[in-house]
Amino acid sequence: MARAKPTYVCQACGAVYPRWQGKCEACGAWNSIAEEAAASAAALPAAQRTSRKGRVIKLETLQGGGVEAPRTSTGIGEFDRVTGGGFVPGSVVLLGGDPGIGKSTLLIEAAAKLAGTGRRAVYVSGEEAIAQIRMRAERLGLAAAPVELMAETNVEDVVATLKADEPAALVVVDSIQTMWTETVESAPGTVTQVRAATQLLFRFAKTTGACIVLIGHVTKEGQIAGPRVVEHMVDTVLSFEGEGGHAFRVLRALKNRFGPTDEIGVFEMTGLGLKEVANPSELFLSERDLGSPGTAVFAGIEGSRPLLVEIQALAAPTTLGTPRRAVVGWDPNRLSMILAVLEARCGVRLSGHDVYLNVAGGLRIVEPAADLAVAAALVSALTGTPLPADAVYFGEVGLSGAVRAVPQAAARLKEAGKLGFTRAVIPESGRTAATEGLKVVAVTALAGVVADLVARAPRPRRSVAGGVDDG
Repeated sequence: MARAKPTYVCQACGAVYPRWQGKCEACGAWNSIAEEAAASAAALPAAQRTSRKGRVIKLETLQGGGVEAPRTSTGIGEFDRVTGGGFVPGSVVLLGGDPGIGKSTLLIEAAAKLAGTGRRAVYVSGEEAIAQIRMRAERLGLAAAPVELMAETNVEDVVATLKADEPAALVVVDSIQTMWTETVESAPGTVTQVRAATQLLFRFAKTTGACIVLIGHVTKEGQIAGPRVVEHMVDTVLSFEGEGGHAFRVLRALKNRFGPTDEIGVFEMTGLGLKEVANPSELFLSERDLGSPGTAVFAGIEGSRPLLVEIQALAAPTTLGTPRRAVVGWDPNRLSMILAVLEARCGVRLSGHDVYLNVAGGLRIVEPAADLAVAAALVSALTGTPLPADAVYFGEVGLSGAVRAVPQAAARLKEAGKLGFTRAVIPESGRTAATEGLKVVAVTALAGVVADLVARAPRPRRSVAGGVDDG
């Protein structure tokens, strides 16, 4: 029998090469190609390969009664919100996040809640010993929860153990990069092993009805490590995000075959584990510095949830040839566009200033509705004019300087009124969504907002070279 030739697989994207090379041509990663043994079945001669005739499958039509997928609630409201109401039996969920962000803590709490309702929950750890898991559960106050533990990395042994007892409602695998299968001659964590181990667990979930949650490591760019085919195979991909210096954690759905993909769940990391945040807007604004220039409150939407956050801006004169632009929690390219619109359409000169922008609380904003709040915070920081403490801002700014409409204006205004805000600066089209007790200032162009801030500046307006054009 001819010896199987080894193949070389990129550990970042899964591209296959006949020989080793330093750079992957598919994804551009350096030193990511590793040697892996080819599958033994491919090395067999054609005469020795077994084949069978396919069976005929009955075809169905699009017509027919649709049935809503059953759900298994975890007992954690924020987790159920993101997954669409709970775990779907037979589904596979992939949860990724930075090291130490709280992935294992979140899932062991979910397993304990589920096991407390009488359902079977199994926690499979390939990174920790049983004693270490028990120590964590004791610290979280979950030592009495009837969660079954297993410290194993061989997928065949894991599946055989799960099949030997009654079907489990939830199986947590921590982490998929530590799992390996005997059918593949590669080291754990390689593309081939991750793909093969996921396939075995995927098949087990579909045949038994158990929900399997896989914890995945992430790369330094924040992407889930391993082949992208794993993200295509699973039913749901969740991302657990948060800044290391903040206690807030955000659970976000990136893919969900059984629910929405734009919902978020907010948690706070405490000494006793993760605590649900029922009203994140109030928490994000609890330490707001009232009366300081450069701060604006943005009324945003995350999924179906309105969320109010503080946007902080700072403009400092610079002696550098190229001013510094530092952004935390927002798109740097979008900031560059807002700066260009302020200078070209509103006469605000920031080319001689370093600009720093931060979204308070460690939250990351992705919707363009934050343009108006960012622009207001920048002009406020430059002129030293504090924005009204009882005002919220939202609206998309176009390259012409026009303030464009954004969706769900009524929900944003309702949340602002509930938290005690009495004024809202919004696009003209949102005037009809005004709520009682909330004064709406509708604007059509960014220049009007800038002119109002400059007119209320506590000191004489700066010259063109200083920052704001008098003309």
